[in-house]
Amino acid sequence: MPSHRVVRVRWIEDGVAAATLRAGVARIQEELGVSPDFPPEVEEAAARAAKEPRLPDLDRTDLPFLTIDPPGARDLDQALHIERAGSGYVVHYAIADVAAFVRPGDPVDLEAGRRGETLYGADSQVPLHPPVLSQDAASLLPGQVRPALLWTITLDAEGARTDVVVERARIRSTAQLSYAQAQAAIEDGSAAETLRLLAEVGPLRLAREADRGGVSLPLPDQEVEVVGEQWRLDFRRQLPVEEWNAQISLLTGFSAAALMLHAEVGLLRTLPAPDPRDVRRLHRTAHALEVAWPAELVFPDFVRTLDPERPTHAAMLVACTRLLRGAGYAAFDGVLPAEPQHAALASEYAHVTAPLRRLGDRYAGEVCVALCAGTPVPDWVRTALPGLPGILQRSAQRAAQYERAVFDLVEAGVLHTRVGEEFLAVVIDVDDRDPRRGEVTVEDPAIEARVSAETDLTLGAEVRVRLAVADPDRRAVEFVLA
Repeated sequence: MPSHRVVRVRWIEDGVAAATLRAGVARIQEELGVSPDFPPEVEEAAARAAKEPRLPDLDRTDLPFLTIDPPGARDLDQALHIERAGSGYVVHYAIADVAAFVRPGDPVDLEAGRRGETLYGADSQVPLHPPVLSQDAASLLPGQVRPALLWTITLDAEGARTDVVVERARIRSTAQLSYAQAQAAIEDGSAAETLRLLAEVGPLRLAREADRGGVSLPLPDQEVEVVGEQWRLDFRRQLPVEEWNAQISLLTGFSAAALMLHAEVGLLRTLPAPDPRDVRRLHRTAHALEVAWPAELVFPDFVRTLDPERPTHAAMLVACTRLLRGAGYAAFDGVLPAEPQHAALASEYAHVTAPLRRLGDRYAGEVCVALCAGTPVPDWVRTALPGLPGILQRSAQRAAQYERAVFDLVEAGVLHTRVGEEFLAVVIDVDDRDPRRGEVTVEDPAIEARVSAETDLTLGAEVRVRLAVADPDRRAVEFVLA
């Protein structure tokens, strides 16, 4: 399920704001010890691997795959094809085969182990693999024959999975579409069969998610408009096709988890039930944003009432990410995990659909390919399994730090010309150690920030606050009670 917010930048005019943003992102990378650049030996090994991929014998270039991604994306992990099968459907989902290029213990593999996942922030990217692989030779770019892990998932008329198999195959994407292009083609009737069927399968899968009590957060991207010395932060409207596309990825993750649990070997993505304190805090946020949350409505059903096109609802969806805290990985080999479920999805789930961007997906994918082929899980995978949860957890923490720092930078930049102004806000958190300090939610712009007062703060109180600090250099935003 989507769990990361993304800041995209729309450069209207270069100037002070643009320079501040670029310098701020560079400083964040330096502070966290991350870099988009790779050591020379890693670049050299990646360049050699790009010229000598291990192509499988199975040829499925007959299937007209397509990709749906943000505009300008080059690291294309997934390609989709859907066809009818009687009253049901067959979903073909091709996933970039990183293991066709990267060998265990080679320089690219070792560097990926240190990085863990791709970091995204503003217009900068710190990739997991060198671009010669992640944005070229291993990416499922249109018109190119590529090695892939091909998932074939059969669904009935209600969208329930009836069969699954994954195998190595050569595939070729025939089109690279942005979300807007895919949505427009569906709406104007010009869409290829795969897109037309995605518009059927996606809603079926969403209905099944609701039935089992799961929820996916349709997190809005945030777009920074940079004009001269000015910054403006807007939520970007999420299109229906994005949710439908995400459901195909989730379907594949559920299928992978089922295969691995049956065989008692693999790597799951897990999430414990939310802390009741976080749920109560979320209720206060809903009150602050004047978003109706009836007491009888459970969290998953509440999320389905939110309209990401409305700014207050978009802010509410971002706040809902606090219930994703505690997500982790469970590796197992012979003994099933004690708590295998992903609470938000109300199911067992595995990450397998983004190996160009997440380290663990390569290992989980290898387990599933071996299980479907009836061959032993490779020794290099089994050997690595016990240590993977720790590696992936550390990289996830680093990604969260990076994401938070970028948002702090952007929010400070958006507000830096408004120091001294007053805003309406609601107190959503009070410091246990000092009740004169806490956090507030401001509706416009939709941000959460620190607040201080001369007297004790009251949880849930509607207050007027004055912006005291908005410093992009320190990535700091602070309010005081007016």
